Amino acid sequence: MTLKMNHSLKHEAHPGVINKWMRAFRLHYVPTSIFPALLGSVIAWSRFDQFNVFYFSLVIGAVTVHHIGLNMIDDVFDYRHAVDHSSGDGKNPYTGGSGVLTGKLIPLQHMITAVVIFYLIALMVAAYLTVQVGWVVLVFVAIGSFSSVFYTMPPIRYGYRGFGELSMLINFGPVISLGSFYVQTRSVAWEPFVISLIPGFLMWSMIIINEIPDYDEDLRSGKLNLVARIGTKKSIALYAAGLFCAYFTILISVCFRLTPWSVVSGLFTIPMAYHAFKILKENYLDKTKMAPANLATIKIHALTMIFLIIGYWVDGILQR
Repeated sequence: MTLKMNHSLKHEAHPGVINKWMRAFRLHYVPTSIFPALLGSVIAWSRFDQFNVFYFSLVIGAVTVHHIGLNMIDDVFDYRHAVDHSSGDGKNPYTGGSGVLTGKLIPLQHMITAVVIFYLIALMVAAYLTVQVGWVVLVFVAIGSFSSVFYTMPPIRYGYRGFGELSMLINFGPVISLGSFYVQTRSVAWEPFVISLIPGFLMWSMIIINEIPDYDEDLRSGKLNLVARIGTKKSIALYAAGLFCAYFTILISVCFRLTPWSVVSGLFTIPMAYHAFKILKENYLDKTKMAPANLATIKIHALTMIFLIIGYWVDGILQR
């Protein structure tokens, strides 16, 4: 019995190779790249009657591998800058990186090699789409690549200087959504731009709430993001502002008939958002007790995006 128990504990302490890499990939955040790409593509199909399945598949694949590479490169440089080196005691499971480097589960050089491979795959797809669709694709790729690499990489490290949250809003909103829309239509338009702000605002709230539990550690290591600069209590307002702007954008776009009426379904997640805000407001000083709010924010982003995508899909069906 003791032997079996020891073996079980050893297995838990040393997860298998696949589990280690799955943890490094942080797949629960990857949909924040996939959903904006889906949204831009479904708008192209629903409102502009243009859709190429092959290009769509390439875009979804590229944003997926790029986001995984982004997750790992953030781990690499946060580790090198002595950020997120806290132990697992009292740790919020949705913040502070994957922990595979701090836990010595994956060698640093192996992680760097994986980052290079994932970025090369994404860049090869981008190069192909640039040749097939047009040079504008390269503009979106350049913005996204620069932003993801220099978020934590010296000498720029703009995520350490209070600009990371705005970058998340822009890149996980207009850059991905408009980029995927352009691949389908070879054009840009006001409707996909305005709607692309919604995932951007939701991502703003997600990054803010993820930074709150890491406040002390970020401050000590010199990672002066917005939360570290203004404090955790004031950051609650920044979190709420992102959610408010996302829902306000939905409401205004429907009222002014920029989008189809079916897009109003994106407002269905407001009760979840209010509940997450309450949890954060009551527990922002306790990183473990506020963890349900972090999880709820991930769900709010996913469900709001699903409702928007379904809304456009319904509109496309009704128009045909």
